[in-house]
Amino acid sequence: MADPADPFGTAALRASVLAGWRDSPTRFREDANAEDDLRVGGYRDRLLVELAQNAADAAVLASAEGVLWLRVADSAEGPELRIANTGAALDADGVAALASLRASAKRAGHQVGRFGVGFAAVLAATDAPRVVSTSGGVRFSAERTRKAADRDGEVPVLRLVWPVAEDEDPVPDGFATDVRLPLRSDIDAAALLDESAAQAADLLLALPGLTELRVGERSWRRVDHDATVDIHGPSGVGRWLLHRCQGVLTAEQTALLGVESRARPEWSVCWAVPVDGDGVPLPVDESEVLRAPTPTDERLSLPARLFATVPLEPSRRRLLPGPAAEAVLAAAAREYPTLVVRLAAEHRTALVPRPGFPRSDVDGTLRDAVLTELTMAAWLPSAGSDVRAPAGSVVLAAPDAGLAAALAEVVPGLLAWWLAQPRHAGALATLGVPRLAAERVVEAVSGVDRPPGWWTELYAALGRWLAEDSGIAEALGALPVPLADGRTAIGPRDVLLPSAELGSTAELAELTGEVIGLRLAHPDVVHPLLTRLGARAADAEDLLDSPPIREAVERSLADAESGADLTTLTNTVLTLVRSSAARPGERSWLSALALSDVDGEPRRADELVLPDAPLLAVLAADAVGPDGPLGVLAAEFADRWPAEVLRAIGVVDSFAVVADESPSGPDHDLADEDEWWSWTARPQRSPHPPTLIGVRDLDLVDPDRWPDAIRLLAGSPETARALADPAGYPAWWLARYARLDGLPPREWRLAGATELAGLYDPVSDKLGTDGLGLDQRVLAMVGVRSRLAVANADDARDLLDRLGDPKREMPVGAALRAHAALAEALRAGTIEPDEVEAPERVRTLAGVAVSAEQAAVLDRPWLLGLLADDQVVAANPDPAADSVADPAAQSDVERLADLLNVALASEISADAVIESTGEPMDWSALPAVRLACELLGAAPPAGSVVLHEELVVRGDGQSRRVRWWIDGDGQPHAEDSAEGLARALAWSLGRWSDRWTFAGLIAEPDASALLG
Repeated sequence: MADPADPFGTAALRASVLAGWRDSPTRFREDANAEDDLRVGGYRDRLLVELAQNAADAAVLASAEGVLWLRVADSAEGPELRIANTGAALDADGVAALASLRASAKRAGHQVGRFGVGFAAVLAATDAPRVVSTSGGVRFSAERTRKAADRDGEVPVLRLVWPVAEDEDPVPDGFATDVRLPLRSDIDAAALLDESAAQAADLLLALPGLTELRVGERSWRRVDHDATVDIHGPSGVGRWLLHRCQGVLTAEQTALLGVESRARPEWSVCWAVPVDGDGVPLPVDESEVLRAPTPTDERLSLPARLFATVPLEPSRRRLLPGPAAEAVLAAAAREYPTLVVRLAAEHRTALVPRPGFPRSDVDGTLRDAVLTELTMAAWLPSAGSDVRAPAGSVVLAAPDAGLAAALAEVVPGLLAWWLAQPRHAGALATLGVPRLAAERVVEAVSGVDRPPGWWTELYAALGRWLAEDSGIAEALGALPVPLADGRTAIGPRDVLLPSAELGSTAELAELTGEVIGLRLAHPDVVHPLLTRLGARAADAEDLLDSPPIREAVERSLADAESGADLTTLTNTVLTLVRSSAARPGERSWLSALALSDVDGEPRRADELVLPDAPLLAVLAADAVGPDGPLGVLAAEFADRWPAEVLRAIGVVDSFAVVADESPSGPDHDLADEDEWWSWTARPQRSPHPPTLIGVRDLDLVDPDRWPDAIRLLAGSPETARALADPAGYPAWWLARYARLDGLPPREWRLAGATELAGLYDPVSDKLGTDGLGLDQRVLAMVGVRSRLAVANADDARDLLDRLGDPKREMPVGAALRAHAALAEALRAGTIEPDEVEAPERVRTLAGVAVSAEQAAVLDRPWLLGLLADDQVVAANPDPAADSVADPAAQSDVERLADLLNVALASEISADAVIESTGEPMDWSALPAVRLACELLGAAPPAGSVVLHEELVVRGDGQSRRVRWWIDGDGQPHAEDSAEGLARALAWSLGRWSDRWTFAGLIAEPDASALLG
């Protein structure tokens, strides 16, 4: 019979413990150490967690709604934390468990906790806890334990238990038990309540037996729904999606566990993920840990919270490795896909663990297992109406509903189109779901038989994809294209997309039946995507330009010579040329089309001349005929087809123009093209011409018919434009190889080009405007010289030959101008001395041609006084130059001497000396000089001039009287005359071109001399 004052038999419990301490002196210390380990180890910071877990167990045991209430009450000793809970009341077994550090009163099947010793967590706040229940109450006290055990210092508080005082406050109404903890002085009661409030929602989620948790006046309540739990709290409602399951461990799995754990082999797992009001999963806390079911130190990185009754180490902080833990974690992983499926399909990938370093060993193991289960379970929506496992599935590389609809029947395992959106990419990549690249799309649709409408839908979807990602264009290059004849083309390139103007598919097939390789798309699959991928619109012009037709044209001559009938091909090509309004030269390859000549033999079109062509009148007799390079087109073609159509394919009626915008070499079958190409590659030119405009068949002209041929060339706009470029091939060739009165045009001059008199003869009068209509402009275009110019080394060589020809009579000015033109060409880099062989004879001031060894190039004007006119070679000085002492002009003279291989006058007169004696006079002291300078706006030179009555210079073994001289020191000398003084003055002022004006003003020092 129980003692009413001690209903739980605490006296017997105390006696047993005290006896044990007395009988085993170490037992006391073991108990103290064990309790201390629990206080500072497994149960540190777990006061609310452990009491809430006990409250949940009590509610489950009594099949009651679990409610936990925390509040602070005042007592004589100070503030006291009180925790009331509903459910089963305290009983004797429970009291015995409270007073034992190594045993639990909990039983299998209904309680969450494992150890039953979590009550030790109260020691973090108090050393005199009390438990008051509707069935009675007990208390513990460190102070009373010291007295009972006759010990000082630290003692095990929870080993000796006493009944509560008779005046103990009763349990609050509606509650079964109230744990009362007088707080130590270092505990902040308000802070303790706030910490508890922060854990309220998590505890309600972790402990199914607990329905409501109150902290002071604040309250949190869990409301369960079918698959979700709502936590109603002071700040609102938080919703969680849950999946719970449970099971039993086998004996083999629990073999390494403790006795009590083996007696309770049941396990439970709960996966939870927070969601918003629309069911969208929310991120879990970055500091998430495994909960068993209360928090451990095992950090997790999964996007859902895990509650699992895994075995823990005695510290209750870490997982206890072994078969039991492995079994529970494996079960948790197996159940994870069920949680995922409970989400709306569009949100499921949010629960796929992301790659990264595991946060713990448990995290790594669990994450790998979860990914394995997710990979094999069916939970991803397919492009059809079912769900699929990630394994064996494939997702589009671009989110397009139309593309998915088109491919659903031909791509096994294709997932819903919206799973290709970027927000799902990371999850699917983690699961190993490959993206359906454009290459695989092409593979999937290759060989399938679908109606045209299916292909146009596919092309439309692929077109949208290509607009977003131009990088797939290459992969789509092999996209099948249904053709009009029922075949399928591999790749759109060179497929022709028929336009309505070409007629029906049957008509197109008949038109191109003879052309091997011509590919016409089915009219109902024409789509802009095919054009972007290389297909071409098939109007007349595009069809004409199709590679198969071009190839057929290019091999037509060989086919004709082998006996093939080319009627269909020639009619097709000529029809398309007429429809496209092609112009001559636009498609040079058309000139390879084989047509018949008047002898019935096949020839290339560009080797045929129209029967009435004016070109026939100027060609040589052997140029046209069976053995000639040209033939006359058969009448059947000339009569049936318009001349402009025949000219468009290369048949000629006049000289034909050959154009190449990017020539790479002399490969255009033009006469002497190699020579012209080398000529264009001179150092002063680019390596090759940027554009070639040539004229064919110039070498076939009858030498006696060149005037007519030139008129024909000038009369055609195309050939006239080709002649307009003096550096172009036609002008170059005609200037050298055409014949006017037996000579090339470049060896004639225009009648009006008088500055060339003596150098070149005027073109014959019979070729003038009264004859064949070759006016001056046309003659100049074909190379007849119109002015003195040195455009290239050929011009320089020709000019030097003519200057050195003693048979030619020419004005003195012609030689001066010719030498000046040569010097200018040297200065501009148009010619280089090493390009031109030095002449044996040169033309002098006397107008005669002398040996180059006897001549000297005048480089100092005062040296004229020592040299004979038939010895001096000179260039006409530039009238715009201030002085022949100008550095550029002096360089021109030196270049000319180098070109002619003739000595400079200064070199052969280097030993000349002044023999006469003069009187130095300051320039400013000479009145006539001052007046002349003032009238011409110049100041008299600084320094002096040496005046001589007669200025005599000795050089080359003889003495000569000269008008002026500059000695080796640069001192000017002059005879006392207007001419001598004026030259020395002009030279000293750097105004050589004004020497005649100075002479006039010095001779007649009056302003009227300047004006009269």
